Amino acid sequence: MTEAKRAHIAMFSIAAHGHVNPSIEVIRELVARGHRVSYAIPPSFAEKVTATGAEPVLWNSTLPTDDEPEAWGTELIDNIEPFLNDAIQALPQLADAFAGDEPDLVLHDITSYPARVLAHRWGVPAISLSPNLVAWDGYEEEVGEPMTAGLRATERGRAYYARFESWLSENGIGIHPDPFVGRPARSLALIPRVLQPNADRVDESVHSFVGACQGDRAEQGEWRRPAGAGKVLLVSLGSAFTKQPAFYRECVKAFGDLPGWHVVLQIGKFVDPSELSPVPANIEVHDWVPQLAVLRQADVFVTHAGAGGSQEGLATATPMVAVPQAVDQFGNADMLASLGVARHLPMEEATAGGLRDAVLALAADPEVARRLEEIRLSMLLEGGTRRAADLIEAELPPGD
Repeated sequence: MTEAKRAHIAMFSIAAHGHVNPSIEVIRELVARGHRVSYAIPPSFAEKVTATGAEPVLWNSTLPTDDEPEAWGTELIDNIEPFLNDAIQALPQLADAFAGDEPDLVLHDITSYPARVLAHRWGVPAISLSPNLVAWDGYEEEVGEPMTAGLRATERGRAYYARFESWLSENGIGIHPDPFVGRPARSLALIPRVLQPNADRVDESVHSFVGACQGDRAEQGEWRRPAGAGKVLLVSLGSAFTKQPAFYRECVKAFGDLPGWHVVLQIGKFVDPSELSPVPANIEVHDWVPQLAVLRQADVFVTHAGAGGSQEGLATATPMVAVPQAVDQFGNADMLASLGVARHLPMEEATAGGLRDAVLALAADPEVARRLEEIRLSMLLEGGTRRAADLIEAELPPGD
């Protein structure tokens, strides 16, 4: 394509690894192409943003952080209300931060409601960068309305919708909150098409699947397969829902001293390694690991099936045991199992015996390996980071 004019692009996200990491390489690529990228983000992620060459635009968020997953509560209203509360208090901060320096185009995470309001106010295009599944034709009837029916029947739920509609109306947006959140005018899905439920019913004039946008992740460090390791297993429940010492003890019991296996066990920041002792010599325990570097050398991956980890497993052709913890992870686990590349093991079934049987069966199955390689090759054709940047540049308003 012809070289795009240098533009000012603004990205908006929240301080959560699962929302920042999927698009971070796209931001790096846009900067490399000569665009000025302003990235609106809370201070805890400023360093990660700066490393891409983008300019952090700092704002203060009221959302729970990855350090306090229990603060999200247990009901649907507990999960969605904080995003509205945060959006209402963030909008004036962000409007002030960009006053006199409005961008040519807005990119935003699916949770960044102020970004869409500001794009409307500024009269510039907005593109959603979705780190997980997108709505298909029929989604509202099949999933959305049944899920929110109970919400609409409660006083707290009705108050939430009334407040949301009022906020949108005050900002000149006359649509219902549900399509405002779930039906962007333009979207890049940062997942492979094979992870999308009902992909044949997704409007691809709105949603473009660009697959994994991973980069080399060199800044995260390396991991080397130990000499003599026959097979390597990575166990990770991501960054948020990791306060699971009993689960990690089952992993130690399942794979400790298992002949020919070396285990990389990531336990997060909430569990002390002493809670797992004794740990056999074939298991290395860390609070964090460079996941992609390990997966490039791993034979099996025990994962919570977050969108990022799921596609990293697919991109590296690594069989997965999916032990979902929250939100979209349950659907991802089912999708991976339906693709023939994973076993979905609910947490209550993730015993030492269940984990060991699932890992050994996956590692020994040539059909799993064949299917993974087929998917890996199909993902390469989706274009990843470069195609995402091309599609963003295609939405830039024409130059003067």
